[in-house]
Amino acid sequence: MKRLIFVRHGKSSWESPVEDKERELKKRAYEDADHVISTFKAYLDFSPEVFSSPATRSVTTAKLFKNQLNIEDQHFHVIPQLYTFDSDEVLQFIRNIDDGLDNVMLFGHNPAYTELVNRLGSLPIENLPTTGLVSIIFEIESWNQIQKGETHLYLFPKNLR
Repeated sequence: MKRLIFVRHGKSSWESPVEDKERELKKRAYEDADHVISTFKAYLDFSPEVFSSPATRSVTTAKLFKNQLNIEDQHFHVIPQLYTFDSDEVLQFIRNIDDGLDNVMLFGHNPAYTELVNRLGSLPIENLPTTGLVSIIFEIESWNQIQKGETHLYLFPKNLR
């Protein structure tokens, strides 16, 4: 069995004239993350391996989860390949995850993440919102066998405020 948890980065700011990759989180993103993380803790009976896009908004969101979930540094990775909006590129990354890892959290971007939670999960989700989390379980032994799984948890900030 493999578990894949998609987390879209927190709400980012467009106030500063910076490159897309460098956009910071808005204040609301920190509050949203607190809501999602505190609820997610109740379901966390496993230790996830975390992979994040290098975009500032993704890494910052991932670090909020890392710190509040007590994820050790060696289980936290920033992956340039995950700075993409293309679901096929993210899926290619997933298919190449080490099969020794059973529980993986990915932090990244739409539209890729909304497309993937719909392609891989069992529950239709119109839009994975900022700081939204979707967990899908797969009855597979190897990540390269990934196909349709069972969506067993989704946490959206607006439902937790």
